[in-house]
Amino acid sequence: MPAPRPLRDIAVVAFAQTDHLRTTDELSEVEMLMPVLHEVLASTGLKTSDIGFTCSGSTDYLAGRAFSFTMALDGVGAWPPISESHVEMDGAWALYEAWTKLLTGEADTALVYGFGKSSPGSLRDVLTRQLDPYYVAPLWPDSVALAALQAQALIDAGDTDEPALAAVAARSRESATANSHAQLRGSVPRGDYAVQPLRTGDCPPIGDGAAAVILAAGERARELCERPAWIRGIDHRIEAHSLGVRDLTDSPSTRLAAENAGAFERPVDTAELHAPFTSQEVVLRKALRLDGKVDVNPSGGPLAANPMMAAGLIRIGEAAARIGRGESDRALAHATSGPCLQQNLVAVLEGDPR
Repeated sequence: MPAPRPLRDIAVVAFAQTDHLRTTDELSEVEMLMPVLHEVLASTGLKTSDIGFTCSGSTDYLAGRAFSFTMALDGVGAWPPISESHVEMDGAWALYEAWTKLLTGEADTALVYGFGKSSPGSLRDVLTRQLDPYYVAPLWPDSVALAALQAQALIDAGDTDEPALAAVAARSRESATANSHAQLRGSVPRGDYAVQPLRTGDCPPIGDGAAAVILAAGERARELCERPAWIRGIDHRIEAHSLGVRDLTDSPSTRLAAENAGAFERPVDTAELHAPFTSQEVVLRKALRLDGKVDVNPSGGPLAANPMMAAGLIRIGEAAARIGRGESDRALAHATSGPCLQQNLVAVLEGDPR
């Protein structure tokens, strides 16, 4: 059954991101975010007062203090009062909330942003807080160790091997050569084992960064952008919290989200996948039925830059930007959160016929 068409046409009309860096010690989160917000607004000619709804994605665990996201509102400018919301998730989920808000007709434009500074602490330790707090988190299995379990399961199932994973990393970082914002570009050594069978080259860089997009509805989108990237469908699903009851070689939540977003109705030409580890691209390609004709992660993807709480939003922004430049007509964007692809969001974007 085809996915139901949204009641209102909504598009990504602008996208901006920081240069993603290993450390930004000299910058606060607000100082890191403000240039991106100014850039994305300037590209449409809008002012903060013109935005009908603002939604952000970040996490207090990275900052180490409660309600840290409220400080970022200093970069937005929240006076006079604005209509604003926040999700303790990647900015892709903030985009989902903003999309829903625009569907209601209560706003015609929305500003969405995500940001995170991973450099101040040990990210592998911080991410253990996502795990089941009673049975798994006390064991402190970090994100790389869990991804290695998934990679080994794929190898044992015959779905991939270490040379194939190395090829994924090499392709991604070579694609990032043309991406001036990427943290890693070009030839990157495979390195030693991080946790076998994953080498350091199979893992994402740790760094700081931010991104922002502007959504607009109907004819307002065409006024703000020469070729809007229309969101034809978007959906997100979640796997069981317990890793022991999941098949780590598959991602049924991604497949279901893609089906509900209409991804399987017609082929896509581009896919921006939020696969922080090379092995996760193998899982996602299978779940999303992507063949060799699809250009996967032409930006380099999260293997080239993976700022926490913004990398998923960047996948949507990169896909939309390619449509805006005329390099894509129908693109799929994916975002994930949690260990081993636990939560997955899929969006399908299209440009107007040329």
